[in-house]
Amino acid sequence: MSNPKLKLENQICHSLYSATNALVRAYRPLLEKLDLTYPQYLVMLALWETDHVAIKDLVRRTRFDAGTLTPILKRLEAKGIIQLVKDDGDSRQKSVVVTEAGRDMAVIAEAVPDELTCQIDMTAEDAIQLKLLAEKLYSRLS
Repeated sequence: MSNPKLKLENQICHSLYSATNALVRAYRPLLEKLDLTYPQYLVMLALWETDHVAIKDLVRRTRFDAGTLTPILKRLEAKGIIQLVKDDGDSRQKSVVVTEAGRDMAVIAEAVPDELTCQIDMTAEDAIQLKLLAEKLYSRLS
């Protein structure tokens, strides 16, 4: 079969999947000093940006579904870097609050983006273009 539509090397999904896996592997040693997995790091990035956030807002910002986010939050809470608290307005809802240990961790985490950038031989313009194209693809598929 020689249909170019069915060639693996022509598939955007394969390139994106492979690049994502390589990127997550590159993050792994950088996040070890924080004792965070890559998904936990994404959640903490969102929380360092905006603390005391409703879980439903964190679902939207991280793009994790609730079933994925809940175990991540439980692990972060067990590590003592976040707290899950009942929402003041609605006792059925919970908010996520970064603890002092979690805020201290942000200082160490500041080095991670620069350390990763050093590993990637890509211009800033290419990196920005890649992000814009990835966001465009996400937007069109969502």
